[in-house]
Amino acid sequence: MASYHLSVKTIKRSAGRSATAAAAYRVGERIECQREGRVHDYTRKQGIEETFILTPKDAPDWATDRSRLWNEVEASETRRNSVTAREWELALPSEISAEARSQITRDFAQELVSRYGVAVDVAIHAPHREGDQRNHHAHVLTSTRKLEAEGFTAKTRVLDSAKTGGVEIEQMRGLWAELQNRALERAGEVERVDHRSLEAQREAALERGDELTAEELDRDPELKLGPAANSMERRAKAMAERQGREYKPVTERGAVVHAARQARAAFREMRARLELARETYGIEREAGQGRVSAGLAALRAATAKDRDRTPEDFRERLARVVGRSPDQDDTPKSEGRNYARERLKEIMEKDAGRDGQAAVHKLDGHSESELAGDTGREDRKPSVNERLKDVLNKPRERLEGEDEREQEKDQEVEKDRDIDRDPGLSH
Repeated sequence: MASYHLSVKTIKRSAGRSATAAAAYRVGERIECQREGRVHDYTRKQGIEETFILTPKDAPDWATDRSRLWNEVEASETRRNSVTAREWELALPSEISAEARSQITRDFAQELVSRYGVAVDVAIHAPHREGDQRNHHAHVLTSTRKLEAEGFTAKTRVLDSAKTGGVEIEQMRGLWAELQNRALERAGEVERVDHRSLEAQREAALERGDELTAEELDRDPELKLGPAANSMERRAKAMAERQGREYKPVTERGAVVHAARQARAAFREMRARLELARETYGIEREAGQGRVSAGLAALRAATAKDRDRTPEDFRERLARVVGRSPDQDDTPKSEGRNYARERLKEIMEKDAGRDGQAAVHKLDGHSESELAGDTGREDRKPSVNERLKDVLNKPRERLEGEDEREQEKDQEVEKDRDIDRDPGLSH
């Protein structure tokens, strides 16, 4: 399932970090920091799928040299607590191709260049070999100053200001969601991402009457594991997989996150089954089936264990669920009464014990006397069918008795009226 993630972080000297080290690590290269006199060599780093640099049109030629670019960034900042770079961390949809992931990342990076006039260094990473294989992501490292023909100039205060920074980031979050959703649509995927908060999404779902979605969104945001806990949980998952056992979280945060993800997965499963049941019921009704038959087909579809095996065509999948051939004509037949009779026989045959067979025998037109020779019904407890018959017949017998008494009263009243009308008794 596609999920949304965009976070913005800053590279601060006050935290002991540098733009040269951050760039070298993300792209897996060797960069010598002239300000620190240190070499940052991450050429052995794996999992880097693609890297590229985007700059404004009037940027100097040296801006495409990664080592020169980030050393110039460091040189442009003179304070010991300067913010030298800003990182935009993006989760990429696993449902689309590598080319599509590269394109939407490039489109997002180009928007940063056009909007803020900064230099952008992009690194697209593959999922960690021991982690979730859907975790495609990108690191987009930008300068905090505009890059012009003469080099780095003014700070991008619009992102630093408390009044405008949040608004700007929210707009970029919306753009990233839009880019992903367009790519998902082009890939033929039904999943979509949403950059809004859970509360905002829930309110929108309630406004359009989607109570199921609103219920799913009525939860707390997922707890962030952090690098240390994430590494521990990743090793625990790998070990559980190697040993062929169920994964159990080894940290408190991991347990909270795992439980929340399981709950969301269960809710999505329930919702998917409900939607499948609704669709099955509608198709069966359109095919001429009664409400009971359509309801049974919907129930079987919703409870099918292999429902995740999606065939090329939904009708083929539905035909397997309800036990019909995909080529079978769904139009109602003239012998519909016989079909109903056969279905009733199948249901009654499932009743445990001798009484089920007897009921089917009676349905086929045989009498009670034909069954008397091979049954000892008096030596056993009444069956479910017999008890149900007794319950259903008692009200009928009571009503029939009342009807007979009412008829007797009516006859007596009629006799009295006849006597009153006899002319021989009038005075």
